[in-house]
Amino acid sequence: YGKRPVAEGLSFHAGRGEIVTLIGPNGAGKSTILKTISGGLAPMGGELVLDGVPMERIPRKERARKLAVVFTEKLQGELMTCRDVTAAGRYPYTGRLGLLSEKDQRAVDQALELVHGTDLGDRPFDRISDGQRQRIMLARALCQEPEMILLDEPTNNLDIDAVNWLEDFLLDFEGTVIVVSHDRHFLNTVCTHTVDIDYGKIKMYVGNYDFWYESSQMVQAMLRNKNKRNQEKIEELQ
Repeated sequence: YGKRPVAEGLSFHAGRGEIVTLIGPNGAGKSTILKTISGGLAPMGGELVLDGVPMERIPRKERARKLAVVFTEKLQGELMTCRDVTAAGRYPYTGRLGLLSEKDQRAVDQALELVHGTDLGDRPFDRISDGQRQRIMLARALCQEPEMILLDEPTNNLDIDAVNWLEDFLLDFEGTVIVVSHDRHFLNTVCTHTVDIDYGKIKMYVGNYDFWYESSQMVQAMLRNKNKRNQEKIEELQ
């Protein structure tokens, strides 16, 4: 962060159809890693690869066709309707003037329909609830027709119905999802892989949050037992 590396020596892979969560203590670098993957922050070293191509070699518009982000920062959407915000996701496909073709308009319609937001289209974006905004931001991401979606604390400010909808949506998404969340129930429902980041150390588990927790507790118990046996041997030799 700034000129100080938040995490070093990290390596993990996320494939199609996988929902990967990044977990770890506050300050471990989870959101920073998401922003680096998205291109919002430049990596201080190493390489990000998307479909076998280093990220820095992929032109910005082409990257936006492959990768969409839904972060916690609130979009300033004054004087914009929900349809306007959704249509912004077609930027990678429009020309310099940003004019939407019939195909683009259909993509906007389909994205709003997918998030059950068709009835929100003409409403001002800054006049709807947080849960409805989350749906519209997902619609904007879907308009990009991405292969990967990055989510940072996606269940914040959502009611139970909105969370249930988001879970169903992600489980049906055919691409790759990388998510940071402190919502244990949400992670148990949707995640296929868990990446544990702990101040520079990283380990990937196949399974949801509870599987990671049980596995990590088992590893810690084994280490404690090993240390105890080593200490007993040392005392025997004294």
